Amino acid sequence: MPYITIPDGTRLFYKDWGAGRPVVLSHGWPANADAWDAQMLLLVQSGFRVIAHDRRGHGRSDQPASGNDIDTYADDLATLISTLDLQNATLVGHSIGGGEIVRYISRHGSARVAKAVLIAAPVPLMARTETHPDGVPLEIFDGIRNALAGDRSQFFRELAVPFYGLNRLQAVPSQSLIDAFRAQGMTGGILAQYACVREFSEVDFTDDLKRLRMPTLLLHGDDDQNVPVEMSSRPAASLIPNATLKVYAGGSHGLIATHASQVNEDLLAFINA
Repeated sequence: MPYITIPDGTRLFYKDWGAGRPVVLSHGWPANADAWDAQMLLLVQSGFRVIAHDRRGHGRSDQPASGNDIDTYADDLATLISTLDLQNATLVGHSIGGGEIVRYISRHGSARVAKAVLIAAPVPLMARTETHPDGVPLEIFDGIRNALAGDRSQFFRELAVPFYGLNRLQAVPSQSLIDAFRAQGMTGGILAQYACVREFSEVDFTDDLKRLRMPTLLLHGDDDQNVPVEMSSRPAASLIPNATLKVYAGGSHGLIATHASQVNEDLLAFINA
């Protein structure tokens, strides 16, 4: 399996399929690169070079005790992009993967980036603060950390239900989605997953979003129970100079699986525009 080694010695697993213009996919929490199966298959069959890595501490990558923060995630992504010498790339991030690519562009510039796609990303800021009173109370994120520390296997099984909107009346039951979500989560390390809760809740991406000058597509479901669109992609789109926001009716947080055909259609149209 292919790995790159980060300067601190951490090895990152990645998939690198096909040839042509590169598309780089950054996964959400607590998943790994397998979450992008539907998108990777379509993109490679459509003539693109598609790359997806397991974030440090997640999936098949190493599980170091240090570096489990958004700045290091962005630096790891920079190492991957430079090592593979990717040019004119489209960066696509789901959930905290969206925060990762936004911070990458903010820290490392856009010389290698043509376009960006943020899917259900927790930007600009999720947590409630004195200057962000409409955010989510920190107690909610403390509850996530406590559930991880208590029984993360059971927590992932339960979290998958609202993640994919399976608790809605119109939802089609899918034990396979629940099983895949839990399986991906359990390949990661509890320390990294615990630390990452802060990164998707308390990190403020406001200034990073303002630095995105390339065409940027935001995709979000209007029934996202984990990252509500009104506190994320709607304000984020207003901060990005060249942004297009598409909201999926009835869409859950797990759009890349539950609405894969629609996401794929929008991705291809945006990349090829």
